[in-house]
Amino acid sequence: MTSKPKVAFFDFAGCEGDQLEIINLEERLLDLVEVVEVVSFREAMSEHSDDYEIAFVEGSITTPHDVERLEEVRSNADTVIAIGSCAAFGGINSIRNEQDFETVTERAYGEDAAMFDDPDAELFDSFAQAQPAKAFVEVEYEVPGCPIDGEEFIQTVTAILQGGDPSLANHPVCVDCKLAENTCAFDRDEICLGPITRGGGCDATCVSQGTRCWGCRGLVDNPAEDAYSEVLQEYGVTTDELLNEFTLYWSWQREHGPQADMQEVEQ
Repeated sequence: MTSKPKVAFFDFAGCEGDQLEIINLEERLLDLVEVVEVVSFREAMSEHSDDYEIAFVEGSITTPHDVERLEEVRSNADTVIAIGSCAAFGGINSIRNEQDFETVTERAYGEDAAMFDDPDAELFDSFAQAQPAKAFVEVEYEVPGCPIDGEEFIQTVTAILQGGDPSLANHPVCVDCKLAENTCAFDRDEICLGPITRGGGCDATCVSQGTRCWGCRGLVDNPAEDAYSEVLQEYGVTTDELLNEFTLYWSWQREHGPQADMQEVEQ
């Protein structure tokens, strides 16, 4: 890797909120571009180059065209980093995975859904399920979250540039809540996903602001073993009950497992 490596950002099916968080780093971002050369970042610049060592990808993979683009990114990059829940483990887009595709299209298009039965209609060839980048290519690192935490992004990039290992923490959000001295969401009669959601990067911000953990950082590596058992036991909640409580982010992870890597492409 050169002294000033070239980096590029790519977006797939998602809101691009993670890239917006990076732009919002402002002065910190200016510090970052002192040590890397950004050659492609559609949300921030018009220039583009396919000459880069590090690629950041945002969004889930939902079409064959997405797969082609992602494979091209992978072939050009030495390191691929998934940023945000959608790229890391399917995220919100994967909520459709537990529904049949016909129902999904009817909800999305209403009366116009009938055009999917028209052989002459020009439509996007979409997969029945939304999947993360690692379902199709090797991904070295992830920065989860919806959106990502800017500080965790900086720490990840810094570690990579210094030859370190920016591996994710594997403790639940409950640990961060304890450190923040938060009132437990269960004490407010709310079902909270903190006991089985990966902590270490969000500082339990949702619970700190008076709501519950929604699970946007994905599951801890082994929910059955890594969960915060103290909270589960105190409030009489099981890991399975939490897994079945909320599927806003976890549909792909529930099917394939938190540590799953490349899977067979499902169309």
